[in-house]
Amino acid sequence: MTSRPTADDWWIIAAGVTVVYMAAMYRCMPTQKAKRRMFVAPLVGWIYLLPSATIKGYSVSHALYIYSGVLAMFIAMFVPVAKRVAADIAEQEEKPWAKVPVDSFALYWMIGVATVCVAGMAYLWPFLA
Repeated sequence: MTSRPTADDWWIIAAGVTVVYMAAMYRCMPTQKAKRRMFVAPLVGWIYLLPSATIKGYSVSHALYIYSGVLAMFIAMFVPVAKRVAADIAEQEEKPWAKVPVDSFALYWMIGVATVCVAGMAYLWPFLA
């Protein structure tokens, strides 16, 4: 029987996922403004998630599991449709006064991936966190 990852293991996993997220989002985002916004997400995760989890009585391992899972979900959501999303973002930033229609395939892809990831994280919660 294998043991659950320890808090130290989750710190390493979270650091690794953060590095992969940063690299992936840097490549996916078309403009400096979009890149800055995506780089803020891990910081917000650290600032919000750890205190929030502590207040709710979860362990650090639980918080890091959620943090890692959410960042991995964003990677899975954006990387396969990066060109489509980048084109939409670039067009919207060039024409802030106009509503740029969302690419349907990218939208459905992201909704589907998010659903699968959240379900998978919920299913694995008792085994990993």
